[in-house]
Amino acid sequence: MIISAIAVLITFGMVIFLHEFGHFLMCKKLKVRVERFAFGFGPELVGVTYGETRFSICAFPLGGFVKPAGETLEDCSGHPDEYFSKTWLERFGIVAAGPVMNYVLAFSLFFGVVFVRGLPEPSKDAIIGDLQSGLPADKAGLKPEDRVVKIGKNEVKTWTEMADLIHQNPEKTLSVTFVRDGKLQMVDVTPKLDKGLGHGLIGIAPKFEYKNIGFVGSVKEALHQCWLWTKYTVTTLASKIYHRERPDLAGPVGIVQMVSKAAHSGLEDLVFLIGLISVAVGFFNILPIPLLDGGHAALYLWEGLSHRKLTLKTLQVANSIGMVFLMSLLLFATYNDLVRIRDTRRAKAEAAAEQKKDAEKVPDNLKAPPQEKPKADKD
Repeated sequence: MIISAIAVLITFGMVIFLHEFGHFLMCKKLKVRVERFAFGFGPELVGVTYGETRFSICAFPLGGFVKPAGETLEDCSGHPDEYFSKTWLERFGIVAAGPVMNYVLAFSLFFGVVFVRGLPEPSKDAIIGDLQSGLPADKAGLKPEDRVVKIGKNEVKTWTEMADLIHQNPEKTLSVTFVRDGKLQMVDVTPKLDKGLGHGLIGIAPKFEYKNIGFVGSVKEALHQCWLWTKYTVTTLASKIYHRERPDLAGPVGIVQMVSKAAHSGLEDLVFLIGLISVAVGFFNILPIPLLDGGHAALYLWEGLSHRKLTLKTLQVANSIGMVFLMSLLLFATYNDLVRIRDTRRAKAEAAAEQKKDAEKVPDNLKAPPQEKPKADKD
């Protein structure tokens, strides 16, 4: 519990602080006076004033903000060091600095993991390395280190053989025979059709081995990871919208669960996950949604192209629309998290009951002796 709490605070702290620090640095560079730099929301717990800025740590550490002088048209007096006294291009640069800093953080974390540990390469063995929570394999009760030996009536020796059978049978119930702790066990799994990829998935990943690729290789791989996860997010959202499916968004509850799981898996998994979350936060903030950095940037871009100053009414309408949209999105994501937790617990309970019944039916001559436990399980 303590490890999970610390991991959550570190994750939100790094991602939020670096995002807001990007805005802060750009304000300083453009000589915009910053009145307050806060981590968290609500009442101030600890604070210190340094120069012209009040630095604060607030009661609810799930956000943060930078408050430049004259950040609204109402507050702007026209003084040169105020936010709305700057040109549209300078304001564009200030709002863009937050998402850019998220990508800088993600790149740094990806680079660190790859440079220190090496580039992960999937094992060829049909051994489960990890599972995605809430998907068929997890619901059926499969676990990391399980070695799959048969899909239906087909024996499998490699990860590719197993994956092909899963991919070819979307929405069809398959019996999966596997070895765990030296014993043969069997569960039924129904691959979920991923319309974006066009084949079945059960939410498993192979074990990985690591290869040292040096400094330059690590830089290239870190850049590739930033691009890869941004592209994945775009294509997945586009596919969901095109097929009119409900997006599988994770809210605060889901993110806390993922961080907690990664923290108990190891430092490497946690660092990589923080990088993924930073990419997600950076990408989300560049979307042209009012109140987000991308929404502000879109308004400033319109101001620059049309040569028409923004009005107080325009900003108020945009902010109202943005507030309604973001609150609705938060509620939807939280609902998704709660439904996922409920369904996963229910499915695991049903799978455990079914597995217990099946275990009673397995003849003794099918049970593998302890010495037949695969050596790879020890890796």
